[in-house]
Amino acid sequence: MTYWTEEDLPFYYGLGRTFPLATRWFSSCLGPTFPNRRFLIAGTAHGLIDDMPFGILDYPDAGTIFDLLTAHGISWANYHHLSRVHVNWRRVSRARGVRLLRLLHALAAGLLPLLRDAAQSKLQATADLYPLGVFAAINHLRSIDLFWRDAAAGTLPAVSIVDPDFGQCSEENPQDIQLGEGFAARVINAVMSGKGWPKTLLIWLYDEHGGYYDHVSPPAAPEPDDVGGASPMQRFPLLRLLRFTSLGKRIEECDMGPPTYDRLGFREPAVIVSPYAKPSYVTDRVYDHTSILKLIERKWNLQPLTKRDAAAEDPLDALDLDSPPHFLTPPRLPEPAKPWREPVARVRGPLWRS
Repeated sequence: MTYWTEEDLPFYYGLGRTFPLATRWFSSCLGPTFPNRRFLIAGTAHGLIDDMPFGILDYPDAGTIFDLLTAHGISWANYHHLSRVHVNWRRVSRARGVRLLRLLHALAAGLLPLLRDAAQSKLQATADLYPLGVFAAINHLRSIDLFWRDAAAGTLPAVSIVDPDFGQCSEENPQDIQLGEGFAARVINAVMSGKGWPKTLLIWLYDEHGGYYDHVSPPAAPEPDDVGGASPMQRFPLLRLLRFTSLGKRIEECDMGPPTYDRLGFREPAVIVSPYAKPSYVTDRVYDHTSILKLIERKWNLQPLTKRDAAAEDPLDALDLDSPPHFLTPPRLPEPAKPWREPVARVRGPLWRS
């Protein structure tokens, strides 16, 4: 149990020293990625308590922040990393006999592990955490390639979520945390150097904690709604058949915690980046992911989605809106230990050679 040093993560250290650092930003619940990301976009996990894909086929009564934005004509986008599976179907269609069998064998050998890993890993877009809303969100899901273009041109929508490549640079064990720092550095630098920087507020944070210890106890929080937490096997009786399998036992073990949302999760790093940010400011106010919902709702005078975001505090104390922007000329931050580059696997091309 130790810490990453400035030598390990020079960009993050420089970011936290330059822009406002939140020392009491908590995840929204004592749970993993999926429930916390649901809080980020809907103010509720809607009963989800784990990262299993079985329990996400539902939708909150008040919808998500994306529904509110769309209903009020406010532009938004979720930038994410597209699937890396690029198959040269023309070569398959022209194959005959033994060559076709070899190609199909290579296809199965290459795709099945990818599909299996994709099902077990994190979703590639935060908006996917409520899949029943996918048709309303589909036109707002954009490739990370478009983010670099939009940031440079100053054409980012009013609200943007930028997701990392969860398979490469989410900084989750056993990934290389320096790759995640490199991606975050490229995103933040792209925003600061873009034409829209003078009117931008960017919040860099994680969806849940990353360590094994914190001396700060998570505080109590309002229950977001009347939907209590439940495991997939409790919510869907048919899944109880899994109880006798190794997967079912694993699910039961993961879901042994209290099924309530009356307490925040553990602390996580968060930095507020904006031309109007207070230099080297440290805030100890209590925030969680619904503070971002509160900020959006305050900016556009939108109604809260749940009791949680209604009670949340927005992070505007980190800004000085009464004075000329201190960071109108973007500061030069330290270079990351490993600059992020587009993974080779994302380059379009055949899946195999023949």
